[in-house]
Amino acid sequence: RAGRVAPGKCFRLYTAWAFKNELEATAVPEIQRTNLGNVVLLLKSLGINDLIHFDFMDPPPHETLVLALEQLYALGALNHKGELTKLGRRMAELPIDPMMSKMIIASETYQCTEEILSITAMLSCNAAIFYRPKDKIVHADNARTNFFSHGGDHLTLLNVYNQWVETDFSTQWCFENFIQHRSMRRARDVRDQIRGLMERVEVDIKSNPGDDIAIRKAITAGYFYHTARLGKTGHYKTVKHQHTVYVHPNSCMFEEQPRWMIYHELVFTTKEFMRQVIMIENQWLLEVAPHYYKAKEIEDSTNKKMPKTIGKSQDT
Repeated sequence: RAGRVAPGKCFRLYTAWAFKNELEATAVPEIQRTNLGNVVLLLKSLGINDLIHFDFMDPPPHETLVLALEQLYALGALNHKGELTKLGRRMAELPIDPMMSKMIIASETYQCTEEILSITAMLSCNAAIFYRPKDKIVHADNARTNFFSHGGDHLTLLNVYNQWVETDFSTQWCFENFIQHRSMRRARDVRDQIRGLMERVEVDIKSNPGDDIAIRKAITAGYFYHTARLGKTGHYKTVKHQHTVYVHPNSCMFEEQPRWMIYHELVFTTKEFMRQVIMIENQWLLEVAPHYYKAKEIEDSTNKKMPKTIGKSQDT
């Protein structure tokens, strides 16, 4: 994609065969290929309840709409009639993914809003936080490992943000630790914006920096949809749909392999990788989403045989 910030030439590389046989005449409109949770929540908050007959310019596939409605119902944003709940109205005030807004609102219960705001901001700036110059790969990897946190990648991101704040948002510190200063600046802007909306959403801002269990529970409250468990084969499978997924090699949990995990998103390259994962306890799922998970689905297989050195129980 050309940046379109100045006159110039844009070269697109593909074979003649790919041009004739694989490329579509026009790009697929974004509404037809993205998660519609945010769109549905916005339309509902505007009082448009009949989404199936709504006059979209490019109607999204029926299945994606139904999936979005299902997800919002599971998050508690819609009631059984498909109407917006009080929680849904609060979530609609935040211009972010519904799972993220649920996580922020849930953080009030666990009294760790400040920490969850920082994590949200770091997850929201899609650009990479760390970089690895070719001539300093070992130094860059060591610098990244220093930020690793026992609980998972979300806590690692929180570590990075908090340490950057302590250095008074220093550019030099970013340079020394192989961190993209531009990504951090963007995260700070996002955080300030969302923090400014907290009053409108009526969330009391509290901080609880030492309690990583509360932080992980708040994340679970928003992302319980994205749960994976370690199977007997030593691979992770998503709990509801039984897809095989893998921990991303950049993750701080790459070698840990806890039994239960929550991931921020799935990225498909050579395999389906989970990006930004966090370790959880299976009982938390029943605590935050008893309507979505049944006890039988998430019973732990501790008494069943696991492969050696895999699924070791973690000290929390």
